[in-house]
Amino acid sequence: MATIAIHPGEHIAEELQALGMSAAELARRLSVPTNRITAIINGQRGITGDTALRLAHF
Repeated sequence: MATIAIHPGEHIAEELQALGMSAAELARRLSVPTNRITAIINGQRGITGDTALRLAHF
């Protein structure tokens, strides 16, 4: 049985939806550019160590 990899951005998008929070609001709270969060959500960018630490403290 094959395992399907899910991009971390999909998990972030689901959490944002559950929280009723926009990507822009998350970016503001993490002190990162909005385009960084939207690129992660859209699967165009991975999560760097810096972003992972910021998310972990969120």
